[in-house]
Amino acid sequence: QVQLVESGGGLVQAGGSLRLSCAVSGLIFSNYAMNWFRQAPGKEREFVSVINWNGDTTFYTDSVKGRFTISRDNAKNTVYLQMNSLKPEDTAVYYCAAVRVFVPGKLRENLYNYWGQGTQVTVSS
Repeated sequence: QVQLVESGGGLVQAGGSLRLSCAVSGLIFSNYAMNWFRQAPGKEREFVSVINWNGDTTFYTDSVKGRFTISRDNAKNTVYLQMNSLKPEDTAVYYCAAVRVFVPGKLRENLYNYWGQGTQVTVSS
């Protein structure tokens, strides 16, 4: 059974930092590109970042470039999202997703193989 479990969300003041983790089990982690998405209340789910199988290629949506860093540890089957200089507009539920092919951007959502359940990030002003 494949599981993607996000953690690390919480309440933080604007300008603060959080590190999200997504622990993956039930699949060969290094065979998958890993992605972070987010969904704010009343909005569609938004692509945030992707990292390829070995971590040497990453891509970010423009709104988080220079503030967020995606990384992975294949020995721990975990992908991370370090979020710095957080803004109130970063408030959302953050999801990780696994996909077999690396694309520097967003695919149609039905092409992602597996999704986590999400973790809430709230940034207060």
